[in-house]
Amino acid sequence: MDEAEASGQVWRDEVRRRVTAEQDRDALARLVEDDADPFEVELYERAADPRTLVIDRAQRRRAGQHERRVRRLRQRSREVGP
Repeated sequence: MDEAEASGQVWRDEVRRRVTAEQDRDALARLVEDDADPFEVELYERAADPRTLVIDRAQRRRAGQHERRVRRLRQRSREVGP
């Protein structure tokens, strides 16, 4: 595995491990409901930004597409054999 591929794998693993933007938004909404701290409100506004949600979904989709592609390539190489 070369350096670029290793770096990509680290990124994909990170994308899969983190909570979704929707989960972040919902957790921050609960905090804002409790005390409406200005910093928490700012974080909520950023998390609720449609662009943030679109970017998060796109990153997750890309990571999943890559994993499915790698899985299919491995499967095909096993079917063809050495």
